[in-house]
Amino acid sequence: MLRPMSSPSKTLDTVAQIISAQSSSDPSELMKISITGISQSSNNIEAGDIFIALPGEKTHGAKFASDAIKRGAKAILTDTAGAALITGIPVLITSNPRRSAGVLSAWFYSEPMRDLYSVGITGTNGKTTVTTILHQIMSLAGRDSGLIGTIETRIGSEVLKSKRTTPESSELQSLAAVMRERHMRNLIMEVSSHAVALDRIRGSHFAVVGFTNLSQDHLDFHKTMDKYFEAKSALFTFEYADLAVINIDDSHGRKLQEITELPVITLSKINTDADWHYSNISSEYYGAHVAIRGSGGILIEGKVNLHGGYNYDNLLMAIAIAVESGIDPIDIASLLPKLRGASGRLESVALGQKFAAFVDYAHSPDAVARVLETARELSTGRVIGVLGCGGDRDRSKRSAMGRALDDGSDVAIFTSDNPRSERAEDILKEMTAGIKSASVISDRAQAIKSAVNEAQDGDLVIILGKGHETGQEIAGVLHPFDDRIELAKAIEEKK
Repeated sequence: MLRPMSSPSKTLDTVAQIISAQSSSDPSELMKISITGISQSSNNIEAGDIFIALPGEKTHGAKFASDAIKRGAKAILTDTAGAALITGIPVLITSNPRRSAGVLSAWFYSEPMRDLYSVGITGTNGKTTVTTILHQIMSLAGRDSGLIGTIETRIGSEVLKSKRTTPESSELQSLAAVMRERHMRNLIMEVSSHAVALDRIRGSHFAVVGFTNLSQDHLDFHKTMDKYFEAKSALFTFEYADLAVINIDDSHGRKLQEITELPVITLSKINTDADWHYSNISSEYYGAHVAIRGSGGILIEGKVNLHGGYNYDNLLMAIAIAVESGIDPIDIASLLPKLRGASGRLESVALGQKFAAFVDYAHSPDAVARVLETARELSTGRVIGVLGCGGDRDRSKRSAMGRALDDGSDVAIFTSDNPRSERAEDILKEMTAGIKSASVISDRAQAIKSAVNEAQDGDLVIILGKGHETGQEIAGVLHPFDDRIELAKAIEEKK
């Protein structure tokens, strides 16, 4: 975990007061203990830290207290159940240690996100592309910026691989503190629904929050679409933000516009009543020439190297927020040809073959349908799609994803994704339920090879589901696997 060089120091009694924690230790003893860091992972504990021991689905974090103590933890924050498992170290007890961890982490680092122009983007699809494009605009405009998201974390020129879309609160606030220390002006980050529901962003505050869209996903966690929307919409309150930017082409976006307490800037590809909208999109072989109208009659025109209607949604949001942050629209227009989409999002693999080949991260029914629509627009021949569904995740979307692949492809090949603890064959049966004569190739590498071998001049091959990922998890083991590499190998072998 990356930490600021100038680490703060707080006495444990003050920590207890900030989060209204109980402790069996004498207050005078707590005053003698200095805390110099916070971690929710025992593996990241450094001498002087307080370890946040959280209850989990399978085990309680307090069971790792001994590891944290060996690494130098000075105290542990947990709940009553966790406290019963810990001896030999001061323990602070709260009813909701997750929420307390967020509040504590933000306070400990003096609310670093308020010292940056912080932007949080949420939605089922598009988060990574919006944040990537916005980060590019700000960087190209001369604003040193930080980025936190699914693929990577960037602090200026330093790049770190991300473990999850939105980090745990202790890591998030530490990263923001590092960005502030390194004189970043902006922080652009993805905010997942899990992060909101699990209080990872508790204590955070954004200058702007953006909503891209909402469609079926993560129902293994949220259970219902209403709960899923509730988690997303909780970000759009004065507790977390000052301003909302919302895509009102999405039905949930229109609902959010009605219920949020924040002032709203609206976006639409086609609705000219929206604050930001397109007056023209002319598709070209390289992408498109766009004309964007913004608040106050702003006009931004230029060429963009992006394909797909959903990417124009993403571009529009990034531009609206960039202008809101103070970047000159004239400068943004000059930067349009330099902007690129995110890694693994409709990413081309071109090795001189006579058919198009792409990799995309689409892993929800709506995302699969949208990407295949774009593939249809780009192809002069057939669309050959390859898709799998992840194990130990939302099972209810599998058949819908299978139908989306079958409906949107001329040749549909069903394969494995990350089976995790499930059998790939069982997942594939759920994906192909109701589909006649489905082509199933469980081995993903073989499925990709089969798609490439099927391709003729003018066709388009698209491998869906994993995008930027570089591993495939099977029975608890993460095997090296990159769709882009496998696709390139198959193309080279065919040539």
